[in-house]
Amino acid sequence: MSPHSPSSRADVLLYVQHLLGIGHIRRAAALARAFQRAGLKVVFVTGGLPVGGLGLDEVPGGIGPGSIEVVQLPPARSQDDSFKVILDADNQPIDDAWKARRRDLLLEVFRRHHPRVVMTELFPFGRRKMRFELEPLVAAARTANPPALVACSLRDIVNRPEGAEKTAWMVDRFARFYDLLYVHGDPRYFRLEDSFPESAAVAERLHYTGYVTEAAEAVEAARQEAGSSGQDEVVVSAGGGAVGAALLHCALAARPLSPLAAAPWRLLVGPNTPESDFQALAAAAPPGVTVERARPDFVALLTRARLSISQGGYNTLMEVMAAGLPGVVVPFAGGSETEQTQRARVLAEAGLITVVDEETLAPATLAEGIARALRQGGTAGGAPFRFDGAAETARHLIAQLKQAAA
Repeated sequence: MSPHSPSSRADVLLYVQHLLGIGHIRRAAALARAFQRAGLKVVFVTGGLPVGGLGLDEVPGGIGPGSIEVVQLPPARSQDDSFKVILDADNQPIDDAWKARRRDLLLEVFRRHHPRVVMTELFPFGRRKMRFELEPLVAAARTANPPALVACSLRDIVNRPEGAEKTAWMVDRFARFYDLLYVHGDPRYFRLEDSFPESAAVAERLHYTGYVTEAAEAVEAARQEAGSSGQDEVVVSAGGGAVGAALLHCALAARPLSPLAAAPWRLLVGPNTPESDFQALAAAAPPGVTVERARPDFVALLTRARLSISQGGYNTLMEVMAAGLPGVVVPFAGGSETEQTQRARVLAEAGLITVVDEETLAPATLAEGIARALRQGGTAGGAPFRFDGAAETARHLIAQLKQAAA
């Protein structure tokens, strides 16, 4: 049997690079698990700092039917929220030699598995800093024999670039090299053209999948458990924690000013928050406030909580709305980021969450936001979204593969 015979080829090479938070890799991992459940052979390639709790370690290793092989490239991260400087595992700016080594490793993974589909998370609508390896990967997919389908996995909103040149580059790269665009959102609330007006150029290859989240299943499972820890708490979270320390500190100061001053509060500190910030929060916490690192049972805590305070990331908002409790959202708006703000404002206008802008964040404004959220209530009737985006992506992708084979 040749190394690239149909039975030995991978079905999907899924590439994800998280640089600051962990939302991108969590969403990509949910896709990988859905592909695996659908019987696809998946190579999951990650280029960020290692993240635990993705549910990929328990999947059988090796490339067989319905399996996932995880490939960790030499990790890289952004120095800050400007994304201008990319650092390696030793906190040194990456150089041309580092880029060449990682490019060659990625291309070797491609040649070893000869996947039927190459899927890049976000790129070319983001991650331009990684084009030194992604452009060669996509070129290898297009020129392989037989060629691979090339797909982009994109969240519901594009963080629009500041310059027209970058926008034109995104459209050009997609139009020339990509076959499929999966937008993981609900077009009743977020159409691609709302954040990316040039999307008409890619419309024929666009498929809306619904949201990629396992929140609904996690909520259902939590409600059938007998656990009661965290009952009627205020749960404060900031995602991966790379940029969330200010919100956590502000929440501590807002507690005595809020209508829930007598309730127990729990601050969940993300893995990317420095230990010094964690210790400072723990030292400042008064009786009735628990400070701990982020927990894998976050959704279960939400199902028992009175209120959530969080940033406006894709994954967290879906989890808050699936749990049905009132949510106060402070969208991250650092650097040139617009995605969280745009999502939060649309959902607030629909009466699903309460927004406090980051630029006006203070103990008093956060306390007032808590009062508004309690008056408004949560989404006890269920969020009006499709939450089966991962399964829908797998279904559509399998149909595309069958069509290509025919």
